[in-house]
Amino acid sequence: MGVLEGKVAFITGAARGQGRSHAVRLAEEGADIIAVDIAAQIDTVPYPMSTPDDLAETVRLVEALDRRIYSQIADVRDKAALQSAFDAGTAELGSVDIVLANAGIAPMSMHPVQQEWTDVIATNLTGVYNTVEVAKQSLIDRGTGGAIVLTSSTAGLTGIGGDTPGGLGYTAAKHGVVGLMRSYANYLAPYSIRVNTVHPTGVNTPMVVNDFMQEFLQSDPAMGQAMANALPVAMVEPVDISNAIVWLVSDAARYVTGVTLPVDAGFVNKR
Repeated sequence: MGVLEGKVAFITGAARGQGRSHAVRLAEEGADIIAVDIAAQIDTVPYPMSTPDDLAETVRLVEALDRRIYSQIADVRDKAALQSAFDAGTAELGSVDIVLANAGIAPMSMHPVQQEWTDVIATNLTGVYNTVEVAKQSLIDRGTGGAIVLTSSTAGLTGIGGDTPGGLGYTAAKHGVVGLMRSYANYLAPYSIRVNTVHPTGVNTPMVVNDFMQEFLQSDPAMGQAMANALPVAMVEPVDISNAIVWLVSDAARYVTGVTLPVDAGFVNKR
């Protein structure tokens, strides 16, 4: 029996990358999954984003573990659509115990435009707020506690990111997620609902490993050097973040709330 047996997790950005890894890893520990993803392109994002086929693959992987999963395409920027997905998922699988606000973009490009700022703030900050807002009352009403993990970044603890609208917006949003976490941790503590953030370094996902991101980093050698980890590894794997989240949402971390947890190969410690 897994450490999350009988739990239901609501996960955004679940079609691929970290979100898919979280869905699979939590399912391995016994959780059922409500998986949401935009599964479409945002114009200011230079790399290919997820597709409906990616979301379908997440469904296949979770079902292969003999766990239940409900998936729906929804944009975290659209609170009404996100609420609809959450309501449909809980109607099918039952009340959620775990919320993972994971969806995010990195609109760093060689030809930046102001809209990058707007899109990254809307997705990486407002989208996180929307995710918690659509789920929190259900957690409160259930009356048995719960666990929320917001995905920030090493950029949420340091001043990295560059000086483009997308880079500045990314860093601002990831810092903002920490503020949301701390506020929600205090607000939801009386209901035994725990709220924490995880702060990955570079992760081996399509958001990081693509031609556009590599061109962006190579255009500024100083930035590339500044983003090196302390441990001798260029990137971590999605499952490394998932393993930390499994612990955070499990009873093993039942009194852990309001913390910023780096999973960063020592990146933040170097700063």
